[in-house]
Amino acid sequence: DLNFRPNMSSGALLLLFLVATTTAASLKKTDGGLSRMKRTANHVIKDCIHMTSEEGHYFYKSAGEDASVCGIYFVTAPNMLVQVHFDYLDVPCGTGGLLAFVDGWELNGGYFPAVEDHELPLSERVSEFCGLTPPTRTFLSSQNAALLQYRVPKRSRGFSFKVTFVKNPAPCHVLVDDNMQSVYTLRNYGRNANCSLTALFPVKVSLLSLSVGITMTGSNFKVETGTMKKCQETGHKDYLEISGGIDFAVPKVLTGANLCGLDSYPGQISETVLCGVSSVTLYSSGEYDNSATVAVRQATEEDILSPAALLCP
Repeated sequence: DLNFRPNMSSGALLLLFLVATTTAASLKKTDGGLSRMKRTANHVIKDCIHMTSEEGHYFYKSAGEDASVCGIYFVTAPNMLVQVHFDYLDVPCGTGGLLAFVDGWELNGGYFPAVEDHELPLSERVSEFCGLTPPTRTFLSSQNAALLQYRVPKRSRGFSFKVTFVKNPAPCHVLVDDNMQSVYTLRNYGRNANCSLTALFPVKVSLLSLSVGITMTGSNFKVETGTMKKCQETGHKDYLEISGGIDFAVPKVLTGANLCGLDSYPGQISETVLCGVSSVTLYSSGEYDNSATVAVRQATEEDILSPAALLCP
């Protein structure tokens, strides 16, 4: 175990995240995310912690004798995946050099998506390599976020790679890449899988529609039940949960709404989460085709003053 992890606080990542997403939000929005022009832009990595929502050709060359572990954090639209292909590698293993592609994000030893919610085991989500020959494999994330960690301790050594964003036909996990209000739909597509929506800032979540834990009738119709609460406590395996935590390592400190049922017009059902990490998780047993649509926006001063808000310590 090389303890291969960027040296960074959650506050530093949050600041970079908000700067990157605020800049990206100036682009045209499509399908609840960002529409980015196809181009072959060149990007030279200079900062140890770099966050981006751009495709293109990335280059890094070590400027000195530094054994720090650094990271390049990628986030794209909710319905897209991050694809990375290396075309140059000069990171000798014998000098302590190492790179790792992470399917998702890592922070303070925790991961997005959470280890227990991802379809792949962690051993298959983290791919480490080094040497003088670039890997022939093209890396592809399972959701709209990915991370490249690297340690290049020798001057003038480095690497380059190309990043493209490809369509995801069935999004399950989404890292919110926009601090303006956007609408998202979580769906399990009938699978035994937990799907999640995660933001690295305080949010207000409003429920727009819900179809969780409901069986089709003989005529292939679902009967409206309205929004039912405290579903987990009453024994339901399928439910929508809103929660807040400190960071990816401690993602759930407080739990708010716990919902199920069929409700096309939920009305005024909302939750404010004032935490370092805000999450909406759809838990699915595989017995139902579940979906939930929510509106998410950054919490305002008025939201913060609400006595009903989830406030992490």
